[in-house]
Amino acid sequence: MNSFVHKTLVVQLQAGDTDRFSVLAHLSYDAADPFAVTVVFSHDGRVLARWQLDREMLGDALRRPVGVGDVRMRPESRGVWQELRMEFLGDARPDGGRHHAVVFGWAPGFAAFLRETHAVVPPGSEEVRVDDFLEGVLAGG
Repeated sequence: MNSFVHKTLVVQLQAGDTDRFSVLAHLSYDAADPFAVTVVFSHDGRVLARWQLDREMLGDALRRPVGVGDVRMRPESRGVWQELRMEFLGDARPDGGRHHAVVFGWAPGFAAFLRETHAVVPPGSEEVRVDDFLEGVLAGG
């Protein structure tokens, strides 16, 4: 069985209060890190940002608002169009604020990706490899 899932979705990066432009969201899941989903946002072949998300949180965000820290997500409806709104707070800026990005994606695309990850590692069957973790900590990694 394949232990890796990858899907690329076209999402909308919000610039300012209303303008949006298309970027790619490369979603990846590796059964070796069963709780995490990595999202790499790119445009014209250039990586804009890379975030690691909690898989369960991503699934919950399709149904209700989640997150209180650097990542906040919630479902949004625009008529028949169901979106996932993702808000990311990044590093501090020189003016004292923080970098901020809002991305909108087609919710059914994210749901399909999560179903594929659930086929690889069903929810609730994730394993924490404590020995590997401790070995990495003790080795200074």
